[in-house]
This record gives sequence, structure tokens and C-alpha cells, in this order.
Amino acid sequence: MNTSIIRYILGHIIKLEGFLMLLPCVIAIIFSEKELFTYLAIAVVCILLGSLLTIKKARNSVFYLKEGCIATVLSWVVLSFFGALPFYITGEIPHFTDALFETVSGFTTTGASILNDVEALSHTSLFWRSFTHWIGGMGVLVFLLAIVPLSGGSNMNLMRAESPGPSVGKLVPKMRYTARILYIIYFVLTIIELIALLLVKMPWFDALCISIGTAGTGGFGILNSSVGGYSVAVQWIVTIFMILFAINFNAYYLILFGQIKNAFKMEEVRVFLSVVFIAIVLITVDISRMFDSLFEALTHAAFQVASIVSSTGFATTDFDLWPGLSKTILVLLMFMGACAGSTGGGIKVSRFVIVGKAIKKELHSYIHPKSVKQIVMDEKEVEYSVIRSVSVYIITFFAIFILSILIIALEEKDLVTNFTSVIATMNNIGPGLSMVGPTQNFAHFNDLSKWVFMFDMLAGRLELFPLLIMFHPSIWHEMIVRPIRRKIRQTHL
Repeated sequence: MNTSIIRYILGHIIKLEGFLMLLPCVIAIIFSEKELFTYLAIAVVCILLGSLLTIKKARNSVFYLKEGCIATVLSWVVLSFFGALPFYITGEIPHFTDALFETVSGFTTTGASILNDVEALSHTSLFWRSFTHWIGGMGVLVFLLAIVPLSGGSNMNLMRAESPGPSVGKLVPKMRYTARILYIIYFVLTIIELIALLLVKMPWFDALCISIGTAGTGGFGILNSSVGGYSVAVQWIVTIFMILFAINFNAYYLILFGQIKNAFKMEEVRVFLSVVFIAIVLITVDISRMFDSLFEALTHAAFQVASIVSSTGFATTDFDLWPGLSKTILVLLMFMGACAGSTGGGIKVSRFVIVGKAIKKELHSYIHPKSVKQIVMDEKEVEYSVIRSVSVYIITFFAIFILSILIIALEEKDLVTNFTSVIATMNNIGPGLSMVGPTQNFAHFNDLSKWVFMFDMLAGRLELFPLLIMFHPSIWHEMIVRPIRRKIRQTHL
């Protein structure tokens, strides 16, 4: 195993986090907050440590999918650890497990929180909390690829390990340029939303935090009422952008280069928008009697559908009080999630499309046993390996899902709480129902449950297998046992 390249990548990640942590220092200066010194000290430590790890370049810059997965998982763990230190050291989240939970939830764009009073945090920590969404939304390794030259042919292995969806492809021949294009689209959409929110008179700090939270489809609000305390205009702007950030970014690339028809021909995008439209109509009708006007019902329905399906997790109302049909639709949307290649979570629309086509093909083979029918998506044949990986992914997803529920059930909370808390964390949604509803949080769970949730959040964000590979005995043998044996032999010689 090429451990030197893993060390080199981790060094860059730690150093990058140090530089990114300088941004909350700017917020601390603007608001004259004492948290400046804590954030600045941790930023300096990260920059120095990262520099030490990267001062010596990797002996071999070529790495394979195995190293890509390990580097990705360790990068997210290291990010979360150092990202939690400001919350813990400042005393704003005094229990380290809680601080780590909040940070993992931020970087994985989950938005589940242990805070009972969000508004008690300093502006500095509120910004850092929301900024973790923006960092994790597109993927920190994608950003690293955009700015740090690594071995060209190996970059795809980092993209495959971190990017959401069943497959990752290049937009342009060089992976580095693909990463840059993705981040340019990501940054431009964020700026457009920020400007739109400022135009409807939203305070600049609120607009900044909500914009970066929406872009990463994270959902950390800076008010205890989430987005419910803002105007209807703000809610509709956030609704629109939650949907936009849940769409496959390949569609924006096609639009950017004038291929608008091809963008709307993408089957996943069409299915996603159709599901969103149908869900909004059904929920609007179902909850219309609960509000003063049909428009008010439509506003809340559209916002919550966009929030849940994009895995953002913002809320304008307590949807836990809605009728059973509406809550059932929202739970189903939690499973489906956003498009592949977006910043959203969930199992992904493309996987459901592929599974649906596979079922249709199987039924066709029963009726016409001698027929040969291929599964086609976006006018391209779907290879058997993709169908197999989708099937394995879904089976693995539900295996982890069931195991997590069994562990959480040891606390003897109600079934709805246990069920939706695991859905909300594995699919990076944030709020669930009952005791983890939009007006509740995860503070009442014990530390064991919180560690399970943190595992689920990371597993969901990293598409399960990069995290699971870390539990394979051969990985530990190659990373620890073999190097120790090699050093022992060298010492004896």
C-alpha cells in the first residue's frame, strides 16, 4: 500500500482546513468576539502540522482506488476532529462527543444538531458551523484536486471515493479541470443565492450563513426557528436553490456550454423534478386545511419537499404535526434523496431509476424468455457492473440501517424516533419525526447512539464502501502490521 501518498494527502487536507479556518477569524474581527484567538490558534496549528506532513513529497504519487478510499475516509475524520476543537475549546459545546457530532453533521451536510439554543453561539462559531456545510457539500478532496497537482491518472480514485452517486465521470479530459469546473459552478450558484437573499432585505450575516448552508444542502440554521422566522420571499428563494443544488451538476455543465436540450434530456433530472412536483401537489392538498390560504400551504409544502428531497433539512414549520400522508411522503423522499453528482444526500434518484428499469427488464424476461433487452439510461447502455454495484449498495445500505436501529433501540425510545433518526443521519437529512422532529434535536441520545449516528453520517456521505473498507482486516495489516514487520527486519539487518 502507498502510505506515503495517503500521508501527503492528509497533510494537504489539514493545511487546507487551517487556511479555511481563517475565515471565521475574519467574522470574529467584524463582531469583536473573543473566539478569534481560539480559531486563530487552531488554524496556525493545522497549517504548521499540514506543512510538516507535506514538506516531504510522496515517494510514489500513483495510487489506486484502495488508497483513494482510505485517504478519503481519514481526511474526513481528520477534518471533523480539528473542526470540532473550536467548539470544544471555547466551551460553546463543552462535551467533546457533542462537539464532534455537530462537526461531523456539518461536514457531511447532515444538519442534525445537539444544540438546544443555536442563537447562544457566537457569530464566529455560527459561521464556522454553516461553513462546514459548504466545505463538505462539493467535497473537500474535489477542492484539493482543483488546486493541488496530484498524479493525473490517480485523481479519479479520489473522486470516486468521495463523490455522491453510482458513478463518476470526467466533464473534461483532465480530472483537475473537472474539479475546477464543479467548484466554479458551486461557487457561482452560492453567490447568486447570496445576492438574491440580500435583495429581499435579509441581514448580510444571515444571508451568508443560509446561502452556504443551502449550497452544501446542509441545513444548519442560525435561528432556533431555522428559516421559519424569515419572510416568504426568503423562503421561496431558499426553496428554489435547494432544488437547484440537488440537481446533477453535469446538467449545469451542459447548460454552461449551450447544450440546454441535452441537460433536460438527462433522465435522472427529469425524474427528480417530476417527483418533486408531484410531492408538492399532494402535500399542498393534504395540508391545505391547516393554513389560512392555499398559497401559505403551497409555500410550506414546497419548502419542506425541497428541504427533505435535497437533504438540506431546513424547516419553516413543524411538519411533524402534518397529516400521516404528508409525513409518509416526506419519509419516502428521505430515502430517495437528490441526484447523483449533486451536493445532496440520500440513496440517489439514479439508483432508483436503474432499479426500476432492472425490475421492468426482469418482468419482460418472464413474459418473453428468449428476448434480449438492455437497460438504457440517457441513451447509453447501463453496464452490468453498474447494476450489480447499485444492487449491492442498496442491500448494504439497509443492512447498516437495520443494525443502526437495533443499537439505537437500546435506549428504548419510540419506534418513529429510532427509525427516522437513522434515516435522517444515514441520508444526511438532519431532522426526522417525533423526538428528532424539526423543533427537536439529538441532544437527548446517549454517547453510544451519537457515535452510531456519526458513523451513519460519514457512511451516507461517503457512499458506504469507502468507510466500510476501513474495517477490512487486510487494510489494517497493510497499514500497520506490514510496516512494523518491515522496520523490525531492517533493524535486525
